[in-house]
Amino acid sequence: MGNVERRRRAEAPQVQLSAEILLPQAKPARYTGGEWNARQKDWRAAEIHLALAYPDIYDVGMSNLGFQILYEIANDIPDVLCDRVYAPWVDMEEAMRRHGLPLYGLESRRPLAEFDIIGFQLPYELNMTNVLHMLDLAGLPLLSAQRDEGHPLVIAGGSGAYHPEPMADFIDAFAIGDGEEVLVEILDVYRAWRRRPHRFRLQLLEELARLEGVYVPAFYRPRYDSKGRYLGLQPVHPDAPERVCRRVVERLPLAPVRPVVPYISIVHDRAMVEIQRGCTQGCRFCQAGIIYRPVRERSVEEICRLAQELIDHTGYEELGLLSLSSADHSQIVEIIRRLKAQFADRPLSLSLPSLRVDSFSVELANMIQERRRSGLTFAPEAGSQRLRDVINKKVRAEDLFQATEAAFQSGWLRIKLYFMIGLPTETVEDVRAIGELVREVLDIGRRYAGRRAQVAVSAATFVPKPHTPFQWVPLVAEDTLAEHIAVLQDATRVKGVHLSWHAPITSLLEAALARGDRRLGQVIHRAWQLGAKFDAWEEQFRPAAWEQAFAENGLHPDDFARRPLDYADALPWDHIDAGVTKAFLWAEYQRALRGEILSDCREVCHGCGIRGRFHLLACPLLAEEPAAEGKPA
Repeated sequence: MGNVERRRRAEAPQVQLSAEILLPQAKPARYTGGEWNARQKDWRAAEIHLALAYPDIYDVGMSNLGFQILYEIANDIPDVLCDRVYAPWVDMEEAMRRHGLPLYGLESRRPLAEFDIIGFQLPYELNMTNVLHMLDLAGLPLLSAQRDEGHPLVIAGGSGAYHPEPMADFIDAFAIGDGEEVLVEILDVYRAWRRRPHRFRLQLLEELARLEGVYVPAFYRPRYDSKGRYLGLQPVHPDAPERVCRRVVERLPLAPVRPVVPYISIVHDRAMVEIQRGCTQGCRFCQAGIIYRPVRERSVEEICRLAQELIDHTGYEELGLLSLSSADHSQIVEIIRRLKAQFADRPLSLSLPSLRVDSFSVELANMIQERRRSGLTFAPEAGSQRLRDVINKKVRAEDLFQATEAAFQSGWLRIKLYFMIGLPTETVEDVRAIGELVREVLDIGRRYAGRRAQVAVSAATFVPKPHTPFQWVPLVAEDTLAEHIAVLQDATRVKGVHLSWHAPITSLLEAALARGDRRLGQVIHRAWQLGAKFDAWEEQFRPAAWEQAFAENGLHPDDFARRPLDYADALPWDHIDAGVTKAFLWAEYQRALRGEILSDCREVCHGCGIRGRFHLLACPLLAEEPAAEGKPA
């Protein structure tokens, strides 16, 4: 950084928040910072100013463990100041624009445009317009090509970065995979680049492109045939690899033990320990089950130590044991027993956010909720055994009935069941089978709890996602989806059952963005200009803006969401190597069509490609900690 630029940045004035601005807001504390454990570092002393940006409101972003992990890692580097920024809700946006306030970091109160790097975490497709919303509020050019050496570097990571093409026009570089190590390397590259006497933005992008796991979209060009059919991505720079392999940390690094504690209620307001990363169940619709492979467990000792430090440093009275399938941890019983003994003299409750559909999960729930019996959630996903085999959900109706009977018998009064509709090969009979399952569960509940027994049914529309065996499957047709929703409503119309389902129009947009190519950048840009933002929020979703944006660009969401794909077709995310081979995913898709299930990879390795791609000595990577004497393993 030149002396003039360094002085300008050091002297950047703080954003002043007055009572006139804050008091009318629904939740002013979203915008004030200063929470417990928030890191305050000297702006002038820091060499690199990094703003971690979450494209949703504070209440959602503060619940994201990955965001907290990166915040702590970056702030532990002496010359790095890491701040946080979330998307202002519409009331605050209106106030900021009216008063001419730019978007700012919560800790430093410095304008976002004065930071060196802005790092977005992309959770999923319906947050994309919020990235533009935040860049615009910061007063920054939206397009990567319009930014120069005087602008912050804009990077992005998270699960949404595994299909970066729709956001390629707006992001300078994507970090693919586990972020703990690659973030530090990006900061090292940036620091070295900035210390050069003469610097050009192109040099920085070239250095980033040489990092494993970093994708620089400007160094690639998409190719299409005369009919607009996507043909693939062509590297146009010698530093751009044909494929970008994601980053994997073989052993989970130490987790944050001093997370920021909010002053207001957030979505998941509790201490969190990630007890394992990855999942071995192999559900064919699940993107997370693929992109977070291999399973890596934390040891019981490490979990208990982290839990102690977390509770000591936060004062939380609830501890979440997080993973995609917490009950699958090889030491889960020992973990719960040890934690209960460790905190026996404190009012600490434990929670397991993801339970399998079996009686073992109810036993675990009984262990952690001895008094409170608020509700239990299971996800059979499909109503018929045939369809559960198709999606590789290794659950039988008997498993669900035994689990729910154990739950009602233990005092629970409310069971919530998650299903998907529009799954590949789904028929009306499969949907009616959901009603049969639900009614049987309610009958079981009434045997133990009478009319106090309740069953909540949540039905999400299946959206095909990249890097899964169902990435070739089109979104269900609109008329079929409407018919299946009507059948589901009829099949679950009974007192004691409460049904909710997702709006089909948002599923269409999500699927189009999930399967689309770089042309969607123009659509996203235009939709945002027409007022689209917070697309995941029903009250803010503007379907007319998206319809106009697609039409003005000569495209239709069905072109992407409902186009059947074949193995030979070039996919817009083929250049991102998640570690699982395309051949394995296709074989899984074919097994799905034959209704064949694949066993849990803890039982046998199915050769998905992860082990060879990352040279792993073992997969899954278990804690391998012997159980304490006298305790079951």
